[in-house]
Amino acid sequence: MQWDDIGYLISKYKYNENSLITEFYTERHGKCSGLIFGATSKKIKSYLQIGNKLHLNYNFKTLNKIGYFKLEILNAYTPLYFEDKKKLSCIISAMNLIKLLTVESQENTKIFKLIDHLFLFFKNSEWIKDYIFWELKLLKYVGYDLNLEKIVQTESIDNKKKYFVKSNSDKKYVPNFLVDTNEKNIDKNNISKGLKLVGDFLDKSVLKPNNISYPPSRLDFVNLFK
Repeated sequence: MQWDDIGYLISKYKYNENSLITEFYTERHGKCSGLIFGATSKKIKSYLQIGNKLHLNYNFKTLNKIGYFKLEILNAYTPLYFEDKKKLSCIISAMNLIKLLTVESQENTKIFKLIDHLFLFFKNSEWIKDYIFWELKLLKYVGYDLNLEKIVQTESIDNKKKYFVKSNSDKKYVPNFLVDTNEKNIDKNNISKGLKLVGDFLDKSVLKPNNISYPPSRLDFVNLFK
């Protein structure tokens, strides 16, 4: 049996001297694992970068046994950012979140389009703000909507509006741009707070309840903005 699709490379692991076990997030088949034979050859190795978009031909004998990919490069996005540490780290972190939060062989075109959008907003000067909302959308699409606009309260400090979320034991301030989405020129401090807020929600509401460790790739990415 076989199928053809388009997918983004989200992970790769060495299988033997010449082959890799890879995972792609595809348009019509969701997350899918498979072998790539001869993956260390110069022809194939050069475009097997996490985040690249490829045309895939997948062959398998049964649904319970791993198949293998034949592939062609469509868009080599990641090499464009080899010299940009923050954007390269963002790509690696984003693809790892896709890997961790999605289910094998479960189609979700919203998530596939979300990956498309990742490489579009890299062209914007305030791309990191867009990325924080990207993570929130990903969490929403896998069933964990933070719904900040529904849970925040407001207060005035030095004649400035502040948003916060209050629990029985804690009061957390929310960066204004996460609620007032049209706010521009977000400073580094608020970007860092926004990344931390989303990371705390991810860890507390998604990862820990499912016994998943916090991904080092996201931690490395967040640390670039401290």
